[in-house]
Amino acid sequence: MSAALNFPEIYPAIISIPQFSLGSLTLGPINILWYAMAYIIGLVLGWRYAVALVKRPRLFGGTSPASVDVIDDFLFWATLGVILGGRIGYILFYQIPYQFDAIAQNPLMVLKIWEGGMAFHGGLIGVGLATWHVCRTHKIPLLRMTDIAAAATPIGLMLGRCANFINAELYGRHTSAPVGMIFPEGYGSGGPPQAFDWANQEWVYNGSEMPRHPSQLYEAGLEGVVLFIIIAALIWWFGALKRPGMVTGVFLLGYAIARSIAERFRLPDPFVDGLPDWITMGTLLSIPMILIGLFLILRSNKAQVPATQTEPTE
Repeated sequence: MSAALNFPEIYPAIISIPQFSLGSLTLGPINILWYAMAYIIGLVLGWRYAVALVKRPRLFGGTSPASVDVIDDFLFWATLGVILGGRIGYILFYQIPYQFDAIAQNPLMVLKIWEGGMAFHGGLIGVGLATWHVCRTHKIPLLRMTDIAAAATPIGLMLGRCANFINAELYGRHTSAPVGMIFPEGYGSGGPPQAFDWANQEWVYNGSEMPRHPSQLYEAGLEGVVLFIIIAALIWWFGALKRPGMVTGVFLLGYAIARSIAERFRLPDPFVDGLPDWITMGTLLSIPMILIGLFLILRSNKAQVPATQTEPTE
């Protein structure tokens, strides 16, 4: 077996505030995890990229479908969609089908978001509903807004997968390849990351770890970096935003393919059973994305591209 890489053991909290007292009230310790910051930074960077797009009418064929104020409003609703949709999706796709007995015994576990449990496909549905609401409120064509959102989403995906890596969670299957990494697999104090002992401030190993694929980094590269570059090239060099639905379709298809590839290396959730060995829940949930993505790409190819007008100077 080739020598494996060692997990870098980054401290899982980007900000850690020790326990403190305010009069008779004792608070803390308060840990702000890299995962939470990934959501925040991803949303902010995605928002700024969306603003940069709508400030360039030529990318849309002469007229931007949304103003900067609309994008600002969209940020609020998209944030709600990501958080609520991601959590509700995890409950519907994973907890109810496979952990129903645990939920029946303790219904409040569905609220314990600090213990992990966010589903991308649920977040996607949540953002879709948020986009529909913003478009309805501001009278914007739906596919125009989903194209803008799809162009920015890979930024957040890349940061989120990097945070998964820092948390030593969602790692891959065993491997003897040179990229194999030894992840801590011991049991911590209960909260995320599961293998970090917050009381003793250390990562916990059980002594029987074997090299695994760092699948979080594979996903960060495929779902984040590669997908962002492909979509950006289509927008800035080939005028994809001039065909409503094209960018949305490419994103859905590209994510589904990237996720399906990564699923071959990622360790499936241990509580998900009943599926054949050749498919995982992540791949199964990606099938509708492939079909919808192909439909939108074919539909957008039939759209008439508007003549590009001169971009007004400010």
